[in-house]
Amino acid sequence: MKKAKKAENPIRKIIGICLILLFVMGVGVMASNAKLYNVKIILSNGYIMNVTTSKTKVSEILDENHIILLPEESVIPNEDSELSDNKTIKISKDEQQTVEVAENAETSENVTVETLLKSYDSIVEKLETVQVTIPYETITKDVSNNDSNKRETVVQKGKDGLKEVTYKVKYQNDVEIERTEISSNIIEEPVDKIIEIRKTITNRSTRSSSVSYSNGVWTYSSEEFDLLCAITAQECSSSYQGALAVITTACNRAESSRWAKNGSDPLSQYKAPGQFCYSIDSYWKRRLNGNYSSVVAQAVTDALNGKRNHNYLSFRSAGYASGEYIGGNVYFNAK
Repeated sequence: MKKAKKAENPIRKIIGICLILLFVMGVGVMASNAKLYNVKIILSNGYIMNVTTSKTKVSEILDENHIILLPEESVIPNEDSELSDNKTIKISKDEQQTVEVAENAETSENVTVETLLKSYDSIVEKLETVQVTIPYETITKDVSNNDSNKRETVVQKGKDGLKEVTYKVKYQNDVEIERTEISSNIIEEPVDKIIEIRKTITNRSTRSSSVSYSNGVWTYSSEEFDLLCAITAQECSSSYQGALAVITTACNRAESSRWAKNGSDPLSQYKAPGQFCYSIDSYWKRRLNGNYSSVVAQAVTDALNGKRNHNYLSFRSAGYASGEYIGGNVYFNAK
């Protein structure tokens, strides 16, 4: 009897193992036969979920993905429906859905749920980098001491800056719906335009119409400044130092008693007969109205504010005299 019982135990174990294997294989076959679906779920805030499920009922798919409808939300197709052919579930607030259906109903009497769903594209985010102009600011300083005879003078020309801005842009149905700046990088700082309101002193002893001089600084009207730059550029526009050397010569003469007969300011010296291109030819006229480089304008501005780069009173084109060579001209006859 004991031997018979011992023989039965291995047989029972073998039968038990076989039953377990059959059960596992059956479950595997059932799982392999389950069909999986790729479903797109559009939430009411526009967020899109792409899920994989074997469920076909809307409510079961929502439960499986832990999505609970709020009281003011509804779903297309409804919760009791089976998944539609386009494999899309859209959740929207009731008022949104009413407006959407009404708008589509105006264009078609046979609007279906599937047609409505097809009209919705996912929200696409893109990074866009653009260059943006930074406008310069205009600063006005009144240094006229409230004198009644005054005028505005541009001391420094303004220049726009440039920055590179990166935006995160959202599109839906190829239409931009949101733009957010996420970073910016300044490529070039803007340069302020500086205007000074100064007292105008009419100097009848000079050949220029009006000029003010205070603390080593000459001030002209915008038109006169433009004329100074045009004459300077015609004499030399190859470099900043070359232009500064030309206007420095006129400033040195204005401060020298030896050239007092031609006037006591640089523009009067420029206009003196037979001295500079102003009275020799008319080529300088084509440079009026700002037709000269910024380095020329800067050189003239600096000279009028007291900057010099030599102490000579005369110059000629290189090769016609001996002296100090600056910007294509030779300077001589020191003060």
